[in-house]
Amino acid sequence: MPSASRSVKAALSDCRPIPWRVLWVGWGLLAVIDIVDRLLTFESVIAALVLTAGTYPAATLLAAGLGRIYDRIFVDTRLTLFKIAVTVGLCVVAGIAIVTTMTAIRVAMGWNMLGAYQLEEFVIPAGHYSMAFLAWSVLYFWMVTEAGRQREQQRAAQSQMEALHAEIHELQLQLDPHFLINALNGIAEETHDSPDRAVAMIVDLTTYLRHVLAGLRTPVMSVRSEIEGLGAYLRLQQARFADRVRVHLSVDPAAADWPVANLLFQPLVENAFEHGDRAVKLEVSIRVSLDGEGLRIEIENTGHLVSTVKARPGHGLGLENIRRRLDVHYPGRHQFVLRQMEDEGGARVSALLRLEGEPCSVS
Repeated sequence: MPSASRSVKAALSDCRPIPWRVLWVGWGLLAVIDIVDRLLTFESVIAALVLTAGTYPAATLLAAGLGRIYDRIFVDTRLTLFKIAVTVGLCVVAGIAIVTTMTAIRVAMGWNMLGAYQLEEFVIPAGHYSMAFLAWSVLYFWMVTEAGRQREQQRAAQSQMEALHAEIHELQLQLDPHFLINALNGIAEETHDSPDRAVAMIVDLTTYLRHVLAGLRTPVMSVRSEIEGLGAYLRLQQARFADRVRVHLSVDPAAADWPVANLLFQPLVENAFEHGDRAVKLEVSIRVSLDGEGLRIEIENTGHLVSTVKARPGHGLGLENIRRRLDVHYPGRHQFVLRQMEDEGGARVSALLRLEGEPCSVS
């Protein structure tokens, strides 16, 4: 049941067409039953049609009136003895009103129920219609309660969507300070020795920040757009580390237009530069390709996997960022594997992302 503050009228406002449709159909079916019953009782088609034509509109209006009364006197949908008593009482009054109307028409037209007792002429029909009004009331309350429940679910879903939207924005913004510090430090190092290179780095930084801002408005972009932003980042890093870094970027042309969550694998590339081994030369390899009905992103770098226990304070946030965003954008449709590999080429760290289907857009 909805909360005590839930108004029946407010709940009904969300599903008004349904009660009215059910009202007309339900009483229409009852009218058909009454016609058959009156044909058997009076053995007259005219009597059956006239009595039904007189009682059916009255019954429909009374049922609508009951709904209005419930809207006014029942401020919530909790079931109480008082509500049950009032509902039964109103249904009995409505049933008596219908039978009184029918009796007035029958007497005016001179249609008598031959061999019928007073019980059969008034009490039984009154009980019949009272039960019909009671059934309508129960159905009415159920529809109102269901409307309130659905509205609460919609509000909860909307609140959850807004919360996810805010979280995604927060997760995206977490990338910026870390990257900006590194990029600005690199620019500062080049400003005096190589002004032209510093200017080029500023241009690349502007391109990257433009990509980040676009991602805040449009959290899902094509792989092509994502690679453009990543390319600006890679040029900044290559300008900063010069010959100490070698980057290989490979993108399957078939995957270029595939939608992907913006800045999703940027933290992995950042980790490759931050934790990769630059003692001789840091090698970073980035491969993006289609994998069935989704994407496959592989990022490798020379070096060793840094334990989060040994990492400096604040490290590891990028990986947590990625895991949370995967849960939001690809719930139950992703794989993230980070592992250390050793071969004749030396120690390497491999990050693998498999993304199934298109990302959920939280905007």
